[in-house]
Amino acid sequence: MGEGIGFGKSILFGEHFVVYGLPALAAGISSKTVAYVSRSKDLGWRLDDRRPEVPGYKAKKRDEQVVSINNVIQAAGIDLSDMGIFIEYEGDLVGASGFGASAASCVSLARALNEEFRLGYDDDKINEIAFEGEKGYHGTPSGIDNTVSTFGGLIWYIRDLEGGPPTFEKMKLEDSIHLTVASTGLTASTTEVVMAVRTMKEEDPKWFDEIASEYHELVHEARDALLRLDIDRVGALMNRNHELLQELTVSCKELDEMVETARNSGAIGSKVTGTGRGGNMISVTPDTKTQKQVSDALEEWGSPFVYNTTFGL
Repeated sequence: MGEGIGFGKSILFGEHFVVYGLPALAAGISSKTVAYVSRSKDLGWRLDDRRPEVPGYKAKKRDEQVVSINNVIQAAGIDLSDMGIFIEYEGDLVGASGFGASAASCVSLARALNEEFRLGYDDDKINEIAFEGEKGYHGTPSGIDNTVSTFGGLIWYIRDLEGGPPTFEKMKLEDSIHLTVASTGLTASTTEVVMAVRTMKEEDPKWFDEIASEYHELVHEARDALLRLDIDRVGALMNRNHELLQELTVSCKELDEMVETARNSGAIGSKVTGTGRGGNMISVTPDTKTQKQVSDALEEWGSPFVYNTTFGL
């Protein structure tokens, strides 16, 4: 039996902008998906998906998941015309929009296939295979989710708009930063939201370019602030990034309420993370005491899943 893992992720800066070649900053979190692959007498593949989820997530993603698994198997070079495999998913990464759950499943499956069939692939190849799997979920993915899921840590990421490999840099901080991730409980289609933003961009390119220009300066400043461990500045930039995402119409009433709740409870910065229009928000806090205050307030608000973690090391 082959076994593989894929890490969850949180995009700190860069949602939607990364699709158009602007830099993004993303952090791997400790929660992960674990995949197991064993050979079967039945042709094709079968799946037992035991991952935890917010209500309805796996049902909503089922058709996309089928395409994704087929893409991963094909990209890995596995021929199931005269054999079969049994795939199992589990782990502590909750299936919810914005956690990188789809990418984690792709990475974990690629690694499990690599182990079971002794393919000898390195992490760069695993990342490439997972990117093909992500196409089943996202149509034209940026590649950031699978990159963070494969390598973990803190990633500075730039997509190649010409179709070449992305540029990514692994970054380590001198200390960890406290991060709270909370779910709205609402599942959004990444493909639909990305296409909606693209349509608005095409209809009013000047409007989009002005927002993107401010974001470009913001993300470079955020990178420098993170490396200096200037958490106050990081938080302020997260707050402004949330406002830019509101202008792109990818926030929603629930996300805005949660962001405000977190800030009122002591968060230095809070914003949408991931697809938006549902999914998750994140908050940076100065210490564990404040982090607990924020997570307690978000649970009281009604978030079905709140996760306290750290990133940067």
